[in-house]
Amino acid sequence: MAKGRVSIVVERCKACGFCVEFCPTHVLALSCAFNSKGYHPPHVVHPEKCSGCDLCGMYCPDFAIYATKTAEAQAPKASGCAK
Repeated sequence: MAKGRVSIVVERCKACGFCVEFCPTHVLALSCAFNSKGYHPPHVVHPEKCSGCDLCGMYCPDFAIYATKTAEAQAPKASGCAK
């Protein structure tokens, strides 16, 4: 499974909850803390589950969140011919 990382711009968030609702792997939850505008922004509760699909960013009307895919450590592939 692909791995990803969520980035949140807390001060842009208006706590609509779309990112939490549409995350297919349930990485996010709304925080109990407030941003400077008085909204509860999301926070990452299960970072290990993020696939980097960026559905959170696609649904965010305020461009306050986005996800990126991270490079995975891959096992070296064997070279040569199989016999």
